[in-house]
Amino acid sequence: MSKEIKYPVPPFTKETALEKVKMAQDAWNTKDPEKVCLAYTKDSVWRNRTDFFEGREAIKDFLTKKWQKELDYKLIKELWSYTDNKISVRFEYEWRHADTNDWMRTHGNEHWEFNDDGLMTIRDMSANDYKIDEKDRKF
Repeated sequence: MSKEIKYPVPPFTKETALEKVKMAQDAWNTKDPEKVCLAYTKDSVWRNRTDFFEGREAIKDFLTKKWQKELDYKLIKELWSYTDNKISVRFEYEWRHADTNDWMRTHGNEHWEFNDDGLMTIRDMSANDYKIDEKDRKF
């Protein structure tokens, strides 16, 4: 079995931290849980708002449900700070609620920790949603 490596790997520089953030943004915008979950360790620990869970299968399940509810999802992530093996980002995304058809905007922060192979071991996320008019969409 080959070793899983997700470049760039720690220790991060400004350039590699920016690259990691862009790769995460691009992956999440595919809305493909199978693809997105491969950036995380098999035992990755997540806090997503008030949900706490662990492991790729739980991540895949969470993302599948997320994108069934959050239609027309479009995300931007911006580097906030980084250290050797940690990155913090601010993010913003817009989506249309599957149940109400209302447009929503979500703002938040994420703190990521990576292993030596560049896989994320911890993801800690906080966010707030609010309703917007379709004419006020940015993305």
